[in-house]
Amino acid sequence: MDAFRKDGPTAAELTRARNVIESRIIAGLETLGGFGGVADRLNSYNHYLGTPDFLTADIGRYESATTESIQAFVQGQLNGNQHAVIYGLPGKQDLGPEVATPKAEPKDPSKNNGEAVNPDAEWRKDAPKAGPASALHLPVPEKFKLANGLTVLYSERPGLPLVAANLVLLAGSGVNPVDRPGLASMTARMLQQGTTTRSALQIADRAAELGATLNSGAGTDTTGISTRSLSRNFPDALELLGDVALHPNFPQAEIERVRSERLTGIVQEKDEPFALATRVLSAALYGARHTYGFPDSGTTESIKAISREDLVHFWQQNYFPGNAALIVTGNIKLAVLKPLLEKQFGAWKAGRSAPAAPGSPESTDAKLILVDRPGAPQTTLVCFSMGLARSTPDYVPVEVMNTDLGGLFSSRINMNLREAHGYTYGAGSGFVYHRAPGPFFAFSDVRTDVTAPATSEVLNELRRMRETEMTPAELLLSKDSIARSLPGRFERGTEAAASFAELFTYDLPLDYYSNLPDRINAVTIEQAQNMAQKYIHPDKLIVLAVGDRAKIEEDMKKLKLGKVEVRDTDGKVVH
Repeated sequence: MDAFRKDGPTAAELTRARNVIESRIIAGLETLGGFGGVADRLNSYNHYLGTPDFLTADIGRYESATTESIQAFVQGQLNGNQHAVIYGLPGKQDLGPEVATPKAEPKDPSKNNGEAVNPDAEWRKDAPKAGPASALHLPVPEKFKLANGLTVLYSERPGLPLVAANLVLLAGSGVNPVDRPGLASMTARMLQQGTTTRSALQIADRAAELGATLNSGAGTDTTGISTRSLSRNFPDALELLGDVALHPNFPQAEIERVRSERLTGIVQEKDEPFALATRVLSAALYGARHTYGFPDSGTTESIKAISREDLVHFWQQNYFPGNAALIVTGNIKLAVLKPLLEKQFGAWKAGRSAPAAPGSPESTDAKLILVDRPGAPQTTLVCFSMGLARSTPDYVPVEVMNTDLGGLFSSRINMNLREAHGYTYGAGSGFVYHRAPGPFFAFSDVRTDVTAPATSEVLNELRRMRETEMTPAELLLSKDSIARSLPGRFERGTEAAASFAELFTYDLPLDYYSNLPDRINAVTIEQAQNMAQKYIHPDKLIVLAVGDRAKIEEDMKKLKLGKVEVRDTDGKVVH
């Protein structure tokens, strides 16, 4: 603080702060609601300043700030004697004598400090009625390729001066070597830890200087590297994205730091019941010979074993233009974008990946798996089986069916376990879709003493979904829930880019989203029941209970769910 008062900020620090603040304000305006959204900002301006029309002036305040004005503020408002230091000391708490609560003074409801800001009026008695639903028009991106094979999906978003880009590669944990779980995820994490021309700190500083976000990570099917910035800074943000994707140098010191970070993260995962259940689910459903049999984060053994050579080899084998798509959404013209893409990615050399060999999943015969957490006050319960690949032609009717089964608060499973029986705060079900089949699962955290009854009720609801048709009201609610939430997938540029990335990842047509509402609304009651009968088999489920084994085992055995296994926190069978 003394140095800041004496010297003030540098011009570079001021530019960085200005870009970060302006980017944050403008990015918030992509959403109508939420903190920083249009409604929130208009209300804040109106409430505190008496005018909702203050955005331009607000941005102008940051634009007009100088290093001298900031230094003067610090010297005047943050001098050395304007602070309080609070110490926490051991011992008996003494808060002093109790202070009486002052009596509230009566408020005048006709004034702003009263309970009512607006006076009563006849027209306020009835809420306004909803108008007709607007026609839903979802965007269709343009597609083209660079000469080196890089697929580009582009969607212009006029209005706010923002651009988002997402480089997606078919290099998720599904292409890990079976003996190196976590390699794809660790490779993606290392991209921002140094390039041939920048250190990790320089990469972070450059992103902050531009007011840009920069993220990299890997999931089951893909690795993604993304950025978002103001339109004026997008050329530089795209250069930074290209640098970390195409020129990482995997410095050994950073590898060791990330390795330590990852090992700590795995310990934390095992301490969180649902994350632990997911880890065990993968091991039980796919086994140790399938790449899906491990969490994306890897295992303690594999993270310790991953070498710099492993990281470099994975990057060389999987990061090439024919294995990737760059999705760009935002306020930028295609004629401006294309030269930027050629400059940053035109020299990216083509390559060829080795055929993926994920392995064969293990048998999914019905069984009961227990993971012991002595003293746990509740049980994390997951009932699961092999599900579907994203390419299934049944995707839409399956989603409509499952939304009623366990996809909403008002779903059958939640209304049973939470509302009818009071076993849990929440319960549900879902299909996880990958390029290869992912799991179907029903889940809940329930009180320890009701673990077995809750399991029975989950199985009852799965059987009821097969045996009884959805009502017309249930069908309409499920379809509306999915279809009317689709615009939210395109509210932000980053969300639109992520949605378009799925077109590339799962080989979907460009007009997929624009046609999706009609496909959803076409699902019938009969189709939904057929999906339940085709894909939900309660008698073949694996039931996983993560909880206090001593308190739940005997009652769970009485349900006759199949052979009983006890597994450790890595999903390995121990009994």
